[in-house]
Amino acid sequence: MSLSAWSLFCALSLITAFSPGPAVLLAVSNAATLGMRRALVSSAGNAAGVVLVSATAMLGLGALLKTSAWLFGALKLAGAVYLIYLGIRQWRNRTSVFDAASHAVGARAQPIARLFLQGLLVATTNPKSILFFTALLPQFMSSEVPVMRQFLVLTLTFAACTVISHLCYVGLVRGMGRWFASSARARLFNRLSGAMFVVLGVGLLRLRNNHAA
Repeated sequence: MSLSAWSLFCALSLITAFSPGPAVLLAVSNAATLGMRRALVSSAGNAAGVVLVSATAMLGLGALLKTSAWLFGALKLAGAVYLIYLGIRQWRNRTSVFDAASHAVGARAQPIARLFLQGLLVATTNPKSILFFTALLPQFMSSEVPVMRQFLVLTLTFAACTVISHLCYVGLVRGMGRWFASSARARLFNRLSGAMFVVLGVGLLRLRNNHAA
């Protein structure tokens, strides 16, 4: 892959990664309620999910997803249900974000493995992301270079862009800690982010597969 092609892929990856979506919202809500370190655990899970999604596309399952209506529907339903579940849980959270006691409670209630799995599930249960990789990766791959090498370069580049975007969003939330100190503002944030999760879940349910028979 030429440097110019890789630079273009980086630019597209950064634009996609910085676009607000379920993964970004999860990182922001975890940063506000659990702190920066724990938010990055879910971001690491999301990056791992990106690798799995990319591998899925490379194995040809992305093409199968395009043509199989029931597989597309099942994955879409799973992703939507999980996002709506996250939204309801966030809406019902009444703790004050950035409160020391709340940090301690939140840390015990959210084990590292569970946070990692959150990010992983958000990345892998969205059929739109699999279709995205199916359409994007072939545009930057060459028949003259080993497939595995290209897969690793492109996938790790996109995963790195994802982590960078989450770091920026998490840092922004961290810098607004004083604004969130009020319990009323904390509840407002929880309800807004919870509602956004639900909206994203409903939006995923409305996603149509124009290629499926």
